[in-house]
Amino acid sequence: MKTALYASAAAVAVVAALGATAAQAQSRDTIQIAGSSTVLPFSSIVAEEFGNAFPDYNTPNVAGGGSGGGKRQLCEGVGEATLDIANSSSKMSASELEGCVANGVEDVREVIFGFDGIVFATGIDQGDFALEPVHLYQAIAAQVPVDGEMVDNPYTNWSEIDSSLPDQDIFIAIPGTNHGTREVFDVRVLEAGCEAAGLPEMEEDAMEAACLTPRQDVVVEIAGDYTETLARLQSNPEAIGVFGLSFYDQNRDTLKVATVSGVEPSLDTIASGEYPISRPLQFYVKGAHVGVIPGIEDYVAFFLSDQMAGAGGTLEGAGLVPASSEFLAEQLDAFNNGDQYQPQ
Repeated sequence: MKTALYASAAAVAVVAALGATAAQAQSRDTIQIAGSSTVLPFSSIVAEEFGNAFPDYNTPNVAGGGSGGGKRQLCEGVGEATLDIANSSSKMSASELEGCVANGVEDVREVIFGFDGIVFATGIDQGDFALEPVHLYQAIAAQVPVDGEMVDNPYTNWSEIDSSLPDQDIFIAIPGTNHGTREVFDVRVLEAGCEAAGLPEMEEDAMEAACLTPRQDVVVEIAGDYTETLARLQSNPEAIGVFGLSFYDQNRDTLKVATVSGVEPSLDTIASGEYPISRPLQFYVKGAHVGVIPGIEDYVAFFLSDQMAGAGGTLEGAGLVPASSEFLAEQLDAFNNGDQYQPQ
């Protein structure tokens, strides 16, 4: 009899706990979003417009913190105290998704809403830079090849790397490892430049370190958003900063952009694929919160509307490189169908 009573009490406790969890999730009525500093201005615009267009919902709360930080928050678990949407300028990796699943976040849905480019800019009164990935690698890497040997980076001036570059001291502000921009920067710039530099043969781990380890004397890693990078350039106009195209567009009155491989970054050159350092922009939605936190489905549909993310839409005016209407419709269909994200 006691055993039956204990079992019955335990069952009631489990049901009560489950009910409490659902009630807690439903008690929050504002969408919580965080992540990429690149996506932040686009997401903030959409959130504000969404609040105006859908008065029955609260305006979503949007915060920064970097792509990595947003994805970590998304993967902390399910329930009222956890994030609903993570903005990201880099793809969720297999290990990040495994972290989500380990914490019970099994339904993660990716939504790609447009494209952006990574640009290099200096003070508007500085020299003109026509950069190649190999130039950037030779300026940034802690060690570089000289006469077939790896040595501590000897370069202090851009003209020492290539006589076509300005006679200007090397100082570069790059995104910290918490940013999605850094992940793309490492692959599209440093790894590409490292390959072009022709490093001597070495073990795979040593090669990765040689390609991706930045020097400490003239390279600063920015953990904050692009405004912190801009502040570095304002205090040292000769510095080069790494930005998203949309942020550069908003500050082109004070910044001069470099070409990369002979191509100037623009909406057109990124959309066409001519500019070599471009990337998709996306956000990740916690599927378990869809239908629980009010407004998530309508927020996603509103974000992907032609009015917001399409050609000629509000976000293009803010610097987004838009995807086609057909692509945006496919993204919405996949989200509504509950398609779960699978890393490539």
